[in-house]
Amino acid sequence: MTSEMIRMLQDLNFTEYEAKAYLALLDKSPLSGYAISLNSGVPRSKIYEVLSGLVERGEIMVSHEEPALYTPLPPQELIRLKKNKMKSSLDAAAEALSRYTQVASNREQIWNITGSEAILSRTAEAIGRAGERVLLEIWTEEAKMLEPELRQAAARGVEILIVVYGELDFDFAQVFPHDSSEEVTWEYGGRWIVASMDDREVIAGIVSLGADSRAAWTVHPALVMPITEVIIHDLYIFELLRAHRPTLEQTFGPDLINLRKKYNYGPSGFRMAVKLGLGPET
Repeated sequence: MTSEMIRMLQDLNFTEYEAKAYLALLDKSPLSGYAISLNSGVPRSKIYEVLSGLVERGEIMVSHEEPALYTPLPPQELIRLKKNKMKSSLDAAAEALSRYTQVASNREQIWNITGSEAILSRTAEAIGRAGERVLLEIWTEEAKMLEPELRQAAARGVEILIVVYGELDFDFAQVFPHDSSEEVTWEYGGRWIVASMDDREVIAGIVSLGADSRAAWTVHPALVMPITEVIIHDLYIFELLRAHRPTLEQTFGPDLINLRKKYNYGPSGFRMAVKLGLGPET
């Protein structure tokens, strides 16, 4: 057992003890843990911990008998295994670093998106990057257009919560219908989308004006936090109404209409899209 061979195995991410145990098994196998300790010089107090790590990584094999016997993966198979693992690690690192670079370069930027098709396309891409949770406030029409990406996200374990204006039956998501959908659509002059992915990336804007639709996309924390809270706030309202609707409506009117009139601009609401120059007055 030469020091040069041990160093070569260490270059393949073996520890010194792992290298000594593997080389001992190449010299003679199968061997018990006790015999490997004697032949390799690895202390008996460490040998089973060392062998367990090699077995877990697939670099040696163990029999199911008493005492357990160990045999090494043949050298060519070991090299093939290491190459495959290294390639997988490098591919994963390349993708993660590329995504990190993109996010890092955009961290302080707020990007404008024009046109409903482009807005939904960017939202679909962002949903594809989500790893934990997607929050959406959206109308039925746009939700159905994003269904494939949302379904795929749910399949990989992402939690999907949707506040929907209109009706929506997604069996893979938690859907919270918003009251007064038609009134809200009129007041604001159209349909919008608010999306938060993993509480780190948001898209928000109006999507019902075709080529004139406008939205913003950003990972800027100063905007991600309040925009995400917009959706969470509506989830709070849904839960409160579900638990206490009669009491709340007695105080604030059906669907809390008196609150809407109180805080909207003017006694009968306002046309937000018109105020922003995004749509015609009707």
